[in-house]
Amino acid sequence: MSEELAEVDFQRFWRRLQQLGLNAYESRSYLVLLGHPKFKALELAARAHVPRQKIYEVLDSLVEKGFAQVVQEKTKLFSAVEPSLAIPGYLARQRQILEQELTDNGRLGTAMIDDLKALYSEGQGGRGTLDFLRIVSEPAQTAAEYRRMLSEVKHEYVEFSRPPYAVDPLDEKLVKQARLGGVGCRLLLEPSSLDVEHRQRLTDYGAAGVEVRVTDSLPMKLAVFDGHHGMIALLDPVITRPTWTAVVFHHEGMGQAMKGLFEDYWRHGRGM
Repeated sequence: MSEELAEVDFQRFWRRLQQLGLNAYESRSYLVLLGHPKFKALELAARAHVPRQKIYEVLDSLVEKGFAQVVQEKTKLFSAVEPSLAIPGYLARQRQILEQELTDNGRLGTAMIDDLKALYSEGQGGRGTLDFLRIVSEPAQTAAEYRRMLSEVKHEYVEFSRPPYAVDPLDEKLVKQARLGGVGCRLLLEPSSLDVEHRQRLTDYGAAGVEVRVTDSLPMKLAVFDGHHGMIALLDPVITRPTWTAVVFHHEGMGQAMKGLFEDYWRHGRGM
């Protein structure tokens, strides 16, 4: 192997070790250790181009991370740990650290929820001019809002259903639960969005008392709960990939208007 190619490989491995989590000095020192049986600290500093005042800190860190080991002879020497042992061991310890951090953060987050909810409620005490409208563009938040309103509906739930779904109403247990609780449930869908599996679910919904009709085209995604709150989802007309932006509303007049729109399309819909 030429010296030029060896240098190219050295630089490549050096960068990859840093991606793994070692710093620049640690990566360089480990690569030098791999090519020799053992080194005194100051000898390694010279070979690896690590400042002499830094080399002991670097070696202590490599030992702690499992990439180097101490060989005690007349003087203290250091050698590399074989890569097939060093790298998996290091990754396993990193995984444990991350899992512990996630667990600790989860406990902290859970403990904060009630306190922050109280703060949020206080902040919502003074209503702004458009508090009855809220834009939600993140699918997980849209799904959470939809499920919350569906779980709280008392009398009537109607929906224009179109893919792509944040929550597929034909795969949502809360719809059946609402119907079993005496809520009137009506879904209007586009037949092009129905596959064999969806048609089977429609049969189950019909047996549960959920009314379903189809129409060739729907102008938007819409869900109205108890005639005064719900959400509208509009397709972004600018970008190529289908992306929906939802508007959550709590407004009696808007709820009546959206209910009227649903009733107009429902009259022209047809049964399955």
